[in-house]
Amino acid sequence: MRARPGSAHVPCPTISAVFAAVRHGDADEGVAPIENSLQGTVTDTVDLLIEHDDIAIRGEVVLPIEHCLMAKPGTARTAIDVVYSHPQSLGQCRRYLEAQFPHARREAALSNAEAVAIAMRAERAAAIAPARAAEIYGAEILQRGIEDSKVNKTRFVVVARQGADPTGDDKTSIAFAVAHDRPGTLVSVLHEFSDRAINMTKIESRPSGQALGVYIFLVDVEGHRDDPMLAQALAAVKEQASFFRVFGSYPAWRE
Repeated sequence: MRARPGSAHVPCPTISAVFAAVRHGDADEGVAPIENSLQGTVTDTVDLLIEHDDIAIRGEVVLPIEHCLMAKPGTARTAIDVVYSHPQSLGQCRRYLEAQFPHARREAALSNAEAVAIAMRAERAAAIAPARAAEIYGAEILQRGIEDSKVNKTRFVVVARQGADPTGDDKTSIAFAVAHDRPGTLVSVLHEFSDRAINMTKIESRPSGQALGVYIFLVDVEGHRDDPMLAQALAAVKEQASFFRVFGSYPAWRE
């Protein structure tokens, strides 16, 4: 992923650090993973969007992901006792690790970059990360392309303090909660979109953190929040919801 012309990259060790940099004005925009084709939602990103109403999604990009096994130069594969990586990456390489390193311990790190840094300080350790991390930290790549599927892709969102203007080809992401103790509340909300011929491209739920069985629903729809028909739908959903938040409207990624 390349920076905008004239801009500079600011590395952050964690997803929460990306959000903090944007919220505190240390960065104009941040990029965070939100969904993987193998492991699903990146919950850290979603939970931060739910928590902070002063951050908006203003863009998205979908990238193919190639994972590499890397270690301190000179480390033999047979000497590896522990493999570090972000939980998402460990999950994306699960079958490889089970086949090639069945006895190695798997340790979660806050990011793939941190995993490489840890492995470079440790003995008998390896890390899973993109090839670029090996260049940055001076690690030796032991094997490339270790992800369990060669169609492994991750969707990243661009977050900022302000959303994006309409382009005519947009998506909108929202979160809401409705009464869970009576039937039809979720269906009623979904009808606000279907009755207006607004296409939903994604729906899932996250625990609310309030009580077991109470969920926040996450929905992506086609269109911009300023489009008249979608604006009507969002207003109707808000009226029915006990919690409602628009994460942002942004240009839809087209491959």
